[in-house]
Amino acid sequence: MAAAPAPDAMQQFPEGAHVRLRSRVHGGYLHADEDGVGVSLRWRRRGRGSVGAAWRVERILHDGATCVLLHSAAYGRYLAASPEPAPPGHRGHRVVQGEHGEHGVDPILWKPVGSGHAGYVLLRHVSYRLLRANGRYRLWHAGVSVDDFDNQSTMMHWKVEAIPPRSAPPALPPPAPVSPPCPHSLALLALIWAKRGFLSTSARCFINRGGFRGLFLLHEEPAVLQRTIRYVRADNQGNFNLNPNGWATFQFHGRSVFHLRSEVANHVGLALFFFRVIVCVRAGRYGQPTPLLIDLPRNEETLDVVAIVSGTAGEIAFAFFQWWHGDRCSVDHTDEIETVTWIVCSIAAAALRYPDVDAR
Repeated sequence: MAAAPAPDAMQQFPEGAHVRLRSRVHGGYLHADEDGVGVSLRWRRRGRGSVGAAWRVERILHDGATCVLLHSAAYGRYLAASPEPAPPGHRGHRVVQGEHGEHGVDPILWKPVGSGHAGYVLLRHVSYRLLRANGRYRLWHAGVSVDDFDNQSTMMHWKVEAIPPRSAPPALPPPAPVSPPCPHSLALLALIWAKRGFLSTSARCFINRGGFRGLFLLHEEPAVLQRTIRYVRADNQGNFNLNPNGWATFQFHGRSVFHLRSEVANHVGLALFFFRVIVCVRAGRYGQPTPLLIDLPRNEETLDVVAIVSGTAGEIAFAFFQWWHGDRCSVDHTDEIETVTWIVCSIAAAALRYPDVDAR
């Protein structure tokens, strides 16, 4: 009996589904980094089950062809190609977590194509460069980049793994306890090595980004970050002001999503019912609002959030309409006035479709 034909590359990216992308060479998973900007590979034990390895598919028509946007389940940002060159030891240009905003869709637009090898796909950026892993022989070069189409190799092959949805959101991680660090002698030794040039450029960049934090601390470093939270509450029908310039703001200290939910609930008048508040982050004016399941990224950038109340008639009605009737909500970016329906459907769907991953 003949073997069943391999699925088309685009068929592996169904609208609204969550997927993981695993490198053919390393076995590592495409991961949204905790700084809210970088994208790298995480190895199987650490990477597969994390929220950062989950990407939600949005299909979009571009010049008559179906393309995809890959939307991180961690911080609501999009897989994007940057014009900046990749770090030393990497090829091509950087890949980052980008916004879907006023600069258009091109930086975050991808086309899945066949690789010629069963079970693997290529992800071609609109610039005609291909998403690739790095560090075939130097695993510490874990950044992801885009390289010219002519430089195809197995480093550009990706295995698509579907992530089943879960009916209820995972429990939010509790606030991290403040714990004493390990002996300072280890950190001092690493600093001396870096100053004397015993470490490679990539390793020094890794240290500067805080990559050795997990080696020299028993628990997470008790860094106190401060950022502006720009927020709005959706009503029971899911409507809210689309223009973030009209949203209220407050200052938030730390990274705890547990504390953020309480503060947002207090500011929108739901302090007694904070457990029913779903805090969604939005990356850019046209970004899909995403439920925030993990602690905030390690930066101090302004964060746009939309507060919705679970179980309201608007949330249930719009989610039912989109996911059971299969209707696609859309927005015309060329018009100055967007339709509220697109945002409402997006929020309701995001609030009810959680990838089956470990938020802790």
